[in-house]
Amino acid sequence: MTSPGSTTDSAHRIEHDLLGDREVPADAYYGVQTLRAQENFHITDVPLHHFPRLIEALAQVKRATARANHRLGALDDEHAAAIEQACAEIVDGSLHEDFVVDMIQGGAGTSTNMNANEVIANRGLEILGHAKGDYDFLHPNNHVNLSQSTNDVYPTSVRLAILLTFPALTEAMDHLITTLRAKGEEFADVLKMGRTQMQDAVPMTVAQEFNAWATTIEEDVERLTRSATLFQEINLGATAIGTGITTDPRYSQMAAQELAELTGVPFVVADDLVEATSDTGAFVTYSGVLKRIAVKISKICNDLRLLSSGPRAGFHEINLPSVQPGSSIMPGKVNPVIPEVVNQVAFEVIGNDLTVTFAAEGGQLQLNAFEPVICFNILESTRIMTRAMNTLADRCVSGITLNTDVLEDYLRHSIGVVTALVPVIGYSAATDVASTALETGRPVAELVLERGLLDDRRLESLLSPDSMTSPHRTTNTGTMPVIPDAGLDSGEITRLPLDPTTEG
Repeated sequence: MTSPGSTTDSAHRIEHDLLGDREVPADAYYGVQTLRAQENFHITDVPLHHFPRLIEALAQVKRATARANHRLGALDDEHAAAIEQACAEIVDGSLHEDFVVDMIQGGAGTSTNMNANEVIANRGLEILGHAKGDYDFLHPNNHVNLSQSTNDVYPTSVRLAILLTFPALTEAMDHLITTLRAKGEEFADVLKMGRTQMQDAVPMTVAQEFNAWATTIEEDVERLTRSATLFQEINLGATAIGTGITTDPRYSQMAAQELAELTGVPFVVADDLVEATSDTGAFVTYSGVLKRIAVKISKICNDLRLLSSGPRAGFHEINLPSVQPGSSIMPGKVNPVIPEVVNQVAFEVIGNDLTVTFAAEGGQLQLNAFEPVICFNILESTRIMTRAMNTLADRCVSGITLNTDVLEDYLRHSIGVVTALVPVIGYSAATDVASTALETGRPVAELVLERGLLDDRRLESLLSPDSMTSPHRTTNTGTMPVIPDAGLDSGEITRLPLDPTTEG
């Protein structure tokens, strides 16, 4: 019988597991269990190394556990040093191509854990001067996986991977916020018509529109950061179901401390490891924030596509940068492809969140077997949202220009400006003016002057950009009494209804 680690030819070595012997490529750092997982889970064609931060996280967890086991005397100097060096090389980017298991897999992440154990063991064997697969000298389970189970290593690694990944998303969000605010500053004094329910509403500045988009994204930078802190609580040391079987009583806290020292993340061990081993609530919360961001960014892209529609038969208020021809049949057509692709990213993230929700709900008893699909969808959502934010900022928002003549024409012919006159001429008179403007197409200002409702100077003041786009004090119409200042300093107007027994 051929012993494990021996070779049958120059291209392969023989390894043994529970199910028997298998040939493994001689130059591969992964082993027989990874080979079987490759064969069993040909699902997405997205291997573990598609997410480098996940590989880095796995290596850091293995490194921390090796340190803890060494401190406790469970792992000797030679084995601990070999594991540490192999893990350090992986953190620095080596051997990632040997993390080949599909991201979506059965077994609650066991194949991922064993892929890491085998790569680390075989690199450790080289460091110790032995051949790959010669596990008598450094074993994937006995040494690399000492005091561990997939059920605490995998969720801890996924949590760390998210913590390593999400800062790139918040940076991309900040970049988009800055780009939107820069456009707001550029368009600070330009008036336009605001719209509600796709109908003319009241005037606003273009800056207010762009700044509102920036603010809605800005709100979620803090939300995302806060939700990510949930991943600082880990179940390392829980082993199979949270009871800590096969570990030293001191191991759990020690391993968490080592991981915190290696990564700079203030990890803490959950108070109830049985609960922590089965609970996926942190993933649900974080994925929910990703969905919230996706919904918001998609709405912004809807607005950009609508405002740029045309150019002859649409809103045509803004021009998006022309980044590619838009049609294979219609000459001159340019499409809003950047907002369109970001919309599609948002749809994907929203769908991913539903998958995370179902996977979290589907867990049973002491373990959730569906964490691989949770991991895949959260990391993928984070990755594509990061790219989408940067793409939207750099290839769309930064190059937006205005069609000021269109904006002015919409404003001049809209009846929405009459709302600014209501506090002075009253609702009834304003309604009559609006109705006539709609029927005749004449400007509101012209009708107000014609009817003697206001003089030129007062009308100009009321229709000024400042008056129409921010709170301001005004004079009484005689229909509602103005309460004295009472210390108000914000320009807010407070009114009381008239006593019906009192003459107006």
